[in-house]
Amino acid sequence: MKNKLFYGDNLEVLRRYIKDESVDLCYIDPPFNSKRNYSQIYNNIVDNCRGERPFTPTAFVDTWTWDDYANQGLKEIQENYLGHFTSQTIDLINGLIAVLKKGELLAYLVAMTLRIAEIHRVLKPTGSFYLHCDPNASHYLKLVLDSIFCSQGGDYKNELIWKRRTNTVKAITKSFSRLNDVIYFYVKSAKNYYFEIQYEDYPTEYIKRFKYQDEYGQYRWQVMATYSQERLEQLKKENKVRFSPTAKYPEFKQYLHELKGIPVTNLWTDIDMLNSQSRERLGYPTQKPEALLERIIKASSQENDVILDAFLGGGTTISIAQRLKRQWIGIDLTYRSIGITLKRLQDSFGQEILDKIQLSGIPKDVESAKLLAEKKDDRTRKEFETWAILTYSNNCAIINDKKGKTPLNPPLVSGRERFDGIAYFQGEKSQEKIILQVKSGKVGAKDIRDLQGVLTLENAPLGILIMLQNPTKDMIKTAKSAGIYQNKYMSQPLDKIQIVTIEEILEQQKRLDIKLTFEVLKSAPQQQQINTNQMKLEL
Repeated sequence: MKNKLFYGDNLEVLRRYIKDESVDLCYIDPPFNSKRNYSQIYNNIVDNCRGERPFTPTAFVDTWTWDDYANQGLKEIQENYLGHFTSQTIDLINGLIAVLKKGELLAYLVAMTLRIAEIHRVLKPTGSFYLHCDPNASHYLKLVLDSIFCSQGGDYKNELIWKRRTNTVKAITKSFSRLNDVIYFYVKSAKNYYFEIQYEDYPTEYIKRFKYQDEYGQYRWQVMATYSQERLEQLKKENKVRFSPTAKYPEFKQYLHELKGIPVTNLWTDIDMLNSQSRERLGYPTQKPEALLERIIKASSQENDVILDAFLGGGTTISIAQRLKRQWIGIDLTYRSIGITLKRLQDSFGQEILDKIQLSGIPKDVESAKLLAEKKDDRTRKEFETWAILTYSNNCAIINDKKGKTPLNPPLVSGRERFDGIAYFQGEKSQEKIILQVKSGKVGAKDIRDLQGVLTLENAPLGILIMLQNPTKDMIKTAKSAGIYQNKYMSQPLDKIQIVTIEEILEQQKRLDIKLTFEVLKSAPQQQQINTNQMKLEL
């Protein structure tokens, strides 16, 4: 079967689609209860009219409240829903109610407990689990992990400390600067799990000791305190041993390339966080370095093992799993994350990789698109608009969250609160804008005239209205009356206002066919292509 990418709530996906004991390794980088909203970082796009970046839309929200979801989750734990919760977990959560009360921290811990219990279920008996967090709630999360893993024959192996900053940090007057994240490493079986020691490079000072060179490489003379006579004779034949009349033991040539490196400890200081200039950086706000995931995947899995990331984010885990010839499953609640991941895989492994992925939860027909549009879940607000725009633009448009004035955004003119997305193309002298608007309800010619007004306010030559319903004759007439646009880079003129239906996007695969010179998302570095047809994924 194909590798799988799920668009939806990971709790629902885990319960409905991921079988018991089917995953070898799970890594998650969930929200940290940081009490922040994280914004998407787009490529170097600046609005010519305003001289500023057009939007900093929210990638995901890391604020929690005690609400209906928290109440339902607490009930499921207390009543041992589906038999997935241990008595230790139930007692722990009940005890935390008395300590923390029903507030934002307990809401966060309930949500995480529900998902960690499902991850434990889907792990193979030999499986491993890595949970990435920070000191905001790590102490509580470890209690949750202990109650789920250690009470069922599993084991806590490590608290990995990743020193994510190596640059100079600003002084904080009331506390020490925080430089680290925490990664908890657990195994489902204390006695039977896969682990391969990883190594980091030697420091420069150590390498300088290998100051000799021969046809085999760089080496140093190393004392042989213990050796067999057979080993000594072999070294003599190879001219790789010497004897000194003043030395007690012989010395042999120790080659640098024959040494694996320094065994990695639980303190990781050799992997830098991604800065704004990093070639890896794609714009997802909490994106982790590929080297971090490569170390985890190599340590706790082998080729063709199944890797699960239930909080997909920017897709780093599955991209590295693909490169290392693992099978993978990715899950995320937001289509923005799905879009970034699809583009990343395409950039890294080529267009053909997209045909080898099974996409689930993404609308495949008009009826499923209607269900997404009518979804009442506040956590996925604007998901229909996001899905429609990113799908139609091949993940090359910017989503407008319509937030108006925020700490990250300057005051916006009224026109900017009246459309859903924007894309850029090459105009006569500089970049030009395409305004995208999405409508899922009743529409009419007035919506076309409103879009015309936005084009005027934004000084944009082109506008596209994406509709769930079919347009009326009056709408088509009004759109045509807006006229046509063409510049020297276009082979033919285009209607200034175009109407596209969801049916056309899904059934006719209609896509934005204007060459977008200005990429709003950075391209991921190309990776070595592998033959995914040889991979078999049993779910």
